[in-house]
Amino acid sequence: MVYELQKEGQKIIDKQTGLFNEFPIPKYQQWKQMVEESLKGASFEKKLVTETYEGISLQPMYRKEDADNLPYHNSLPGKAPFTRGTQTLSDGWEINQELDLGTPSAFNEVARVDLGRGQTSLNIVIDTPTKRGINASDATSEVGKTGLSISGVTDVTDVLKDIDLANVPIHVNTGANSIPLLALFIAHLEQEKRPVQELHGCIGMDPIAELITNGTLVYELEECYTLMADVTNWAIENTPNLQTVLIHGNVYHDGGSSAVEELVFALSTGVEYLHALTTHGVDINKAAGKILFSFSVGSDYFIEIAKLRAARTIWARIVETFGGNEEAQKMTMQARTSAWTKTIFDPYVNMLRATTEAFSAAVGGADSIHVSCFDEAIQKSSAFSRRIARNTSIILKEEAYIARTNDPAGGSWYVEVLTDEVAKKAWELFQETEAKGGIVEALKEEFPQKVVEQTASKRIGNIASRKDIFVGTNMYVNIEEKGIDWLAVDETVQIDDHINKVKGRAHRPVESLAAIPNKTEASIQAAKQGASLGEIAQATGRRLEAVVSVKAIRPTRGTIQFEELRQTINENAEKAGNRPKVFLANLGPISAYKARADFATGFFGVGGFDVIQNNGFAFAKEAADAAIASNAGIVIICGKDEDYQQTAIPLAKTIKNAAEQAIVLLVGKPSEEYEVSFKEAGISEFIHVGSNCYDVLSQLLDKKGVAAL
Repeated sequence: MVYELQKEGQKIIDKQTGLFNEFPIPKYQQWKQMVEESLKGASFEKKLVTETYEGISLQPMYRKEDADNLPYHNSLPGKAPFTRGTQTLSDGWEINQELDLGTPSAFNEVARVDLGRGQTSLNIVIDTPTKRGINASDATSEVGKTGLSISGVTDVTDVLKDIDLANVPIHVNTGANSIPLLALFIAHLEQEKRPVQELHGCIGMDPIAELITNGTLVYELEECYTLMADVTNWAIENTPNLQTVLIHGNVYHDGGSSAVEELVFALSTGVEYLHALTTHGVDINKAAGKILFSFSVGSDYFIEIAKLRAARTIWARIVETFGGNEEAQKMTMQARTSAWTKTIFDPYVNMLRATTEAFSAAVGGADSIHVSCFDEAIQKSSAFSRRIARNTSIILKEEAYIARTNDPAGGSWYVEVLTDEVAKKAWELFQETEAKGGIVEALKEEFPQKVVEQTASKRIGNIASRKDIFVGTNMYVNIEEKGIDWLAVDETVQIDDHINKVKGRAHRPVESLAAIPNKTEASIQAAKQGASLGEIAQATGRRLEAVVSVKAIRPTRGTIQFEELRQTINENAEKAGNRPKVFLANLGPISAYKARADFATGFFGVGGFDVIQNNGFAFAKEAADAAIASNAGIVIICGKDEDYQQTAIPLAKTIKNAAEQAIVLLVGKPSEEYEVSFKEAGISEFIHVGSNCYDVLSQLLDKKGVAAL
């Protein structure tokens, strides 16, 4: 059938049959009035309008007219301002899984397997010493802990054995200075007599992300900018398809920021780097093309789609302001599923979280996607967790066919309006940041830190109160859960062997390159002659001590406080042989207490308490006797509000008289008048849907003398 949808207030008519002419389309105000009547006095805004962490009010309904006058509603994929994507036709995204193996040989073994099973680009996560320009022989305690250790050309050769870089893009976050690692990679290619032009992907530096993550930097920022311009100019001439700047919005996301905040501070960093590059003589059209943005994608599905679309839109406007042409205005975007949302408990649920997040990244138009392994918060990846993560991306691309459509969300009134709202909110905060002198000056004033901290505090408060639900951690907990049955390979022996090999190498000292104009080329020549990563880093300006400091934004996860609470109980249970007991004093028939008993079971199950169930009690004394006999230190009264005054008070008094140390709580939120009488009877706390679950459980543990970890 072919339907002609008329405007509001008119009718739906099938052109061929005339059907549905009895069904006029109601006006929005008519619909809203009917909804408000059904709410029986409750607020429409409170019930149906959702306030996001971005300060956006999500409406229950979006209509065609909401999107009609949006500035880029009719733009096309591949056309400025690239809201709908940077390509006219696309093959989808690179499957860009992070590989975090600690030693070159182990990394190579896993990389070759994974590249043969669907991964399409090589995402090398380097360890902390390598990122800081320190050889493995000088930093033994941290070597290989967070990623790959590389100290020389030999290591790069081992890493890339039998990997064809002509057909495999490479992605490396090098920290504050990319020259040492790039020099080792280029030296390897030249030793292997491979054309350096085949290197593509990103070996990128981001000194500001390094500064904000650690709070310190062992380079002067101006030195970093000089190095950035030098390596970018070298890449323009020698590796035209290799990007040299990698801007991380992830550092803000992982600290608990909103989508808008992550977007804005990344874009402001982009402005800082564009200014630095162009000031040092790099043409704007070349400079913009050498920048890769990396964003995390969280669980708010539509907000994250809108964020990625808005990112392209605003970046195009920024580059245009710098004088960049339309090609230069295209943003290259890498996405990784959120580390903030991943949990230690019930880790298989992380597979589902990562899937929805990857879906957002794909629909939002990311150029490459890393799907986090379900055990990311627990350990280094295992073969199984990597396979599941990799296959998630493959299924989205090859079975769900997302890659067959450019901007699949385009035209959705909701997504188009939300994209515009995210962009407007982002532009406001962006202008505020730039008015402070840009991202660096703002960081010195602690502006981004305070903004992110405020949002993170709201998030954590909502998680604590279970307004934001994390299945398996603060809701629907599996108390009988066992740890995962497999672990990542123990790399201790391999790492020790790697360190000894590095110690045994003869390295060629490198004189300072401060006065040399072509630092990248000089570093490559030094690497070919045997200079190590550490020696090149020192020659290009790395200090032994920090020279720049700001307040850091530390990466964390939303559920850490609940995980620590539960781990405290688990460890104490192992020592004591039992968990803290909670007795449900269920009053009346099952219909009277069931809903609140279920609520209490879930509430205390979150912390790993042992909840003692029963079939209810007809009389207060019967319930009190059972509670006392249970030897539970905590008693929860569950029943109807109208029965509490008559039964809860004598029940609480009986329990407290028999066991003064017992803690008695009640499920419900009584009036102030009743609350006074309940507390006088010995009821210390009232739990309900508005309670801060984490605070209540923490205080109970403290009262019971259970020591925190």
